[in-house]
This record gives sequence, C-alpha cells and structure tokens, in this order.
Amino acid sequence: MKNILSFGIVFILLFIACTDNKEALYIQPTQTEEGIMAVIEIPAGTNHKIEYNPQTKQFENDTLDGAIRVIDFLPYPGNYGFIPSTKMDEDRGGDGDALDVLVIGESLPTGTSVATRPIGVLLLKDRGEIDSKIIALPADSSKCIVKAANYEDFYIKYNAAHHIIQEWFMNYKGLGRMELVGWRDEQYALSEIAKWSKKD
Repeated sequence: MKNILSFGIVFILLFIACTDNKEALYIQPTQTEEGIMAVIEIPAGTNHKIEYNPQTKQFENDTLDGAIRVIDFLPYPGNYGFIPSTKMDEDRGGDGDALDVLVIGESLPTGTSVATRPIGVLLLKDRGEIDSKIIALPADSSKCIVKAANYEDFYIKYNAAHHIIQEWFMNYKGLGRMELVGWRDEQYALSEIAKWSKKD
C-alpha cells in the first residue's frame, strides 16, 4: 500500500513537471475557449532574434555566421512568436515551421503563452515561398492597446499602424529581400490557422 501511494505521488509530480515544462509550449492546443493561442519568442520593442528550439526545449538566440542574430532595423513592432500545434508542411508549400504570429500589444516576456484574436494576415514572399504572418490582438480586451473589431476596422481606424507593420516586415531582412503579396482579413487568418493545424 505504501509503495502504491509513493508511486502515485511520484506519478502526479512527474505529470505536473511534464505539463509545466517548456515542451508544453510547442505542443499545447492551437485553440482554447479563450482564443487562438500564441507563444511569444520575441517581445515587442526588442531586436534579438529568439526562437524556440523543440529539440532542446529552450528559447535560444538565433545565430547567423556564428554570431548572435540581432535584427539590423527598428525593433519588433509587436510580440512575435508562433501558434502552437501548427506546422507549415514543406510538401504543401510551407517552410516547415510553426505558423508565425505578431500580437499587437504591450511587451510580453519570451515564453509567454497568450490567448489571441486574429484580425488579419500579412502575406509576403520570402525567397520565392509564401510567408504568412498572422496579425492578432490579445483576446482579453483589457490588454488591448488597439481597439479593432476586425481587419476592416484595423485598416480604417489604425491605418498608420497597418502601414508600419507592413513596412517593418518588408524591410527587416534588408531592402528588397521580401516581396509583398497582400493583406487578408480575419476569416482568412482563421482558415490559414486551420490549414496548418496538426491533426495528430
């Protein structure tokens, strides 16, 4: 009886540890009752290119030519990260990574999981491949600094912010590296998330 009780306690502790570790960030549900989940890699207002590494289960500075990669441009205009349990499969034209998301709001620390409400998609071409950037707001309206109901609302009421985000992504890798395909609305954003959501 004592052994069974000890085993039960160890199992519960291991379960808590496993569900609370950084691996859970990558495989948590795409959507909850609160909204579409986003895992923040790069806080708004920073330039260091940080990425989640599913092999090491750590957030790491990306490197370029052996040096820590720092974006040679203005800081990120929002909190940048990925939508968990998504993968843009290469055999379907994706880049093999999780779907990118920019959450407009006050700076959130690396590793934060936040429920969001997608309001649009910025479509770019990067080295000939389509690169979708989901643009989202926090699902909790008290954390919103942009009060847009949908893409049209965002485009009309916050046209300057819309333009800044577009120009930032067009230039952060250097002049002429990215090609603009166009913007799409919140319905397209949800269909893009559904398209790349992992079924297993």
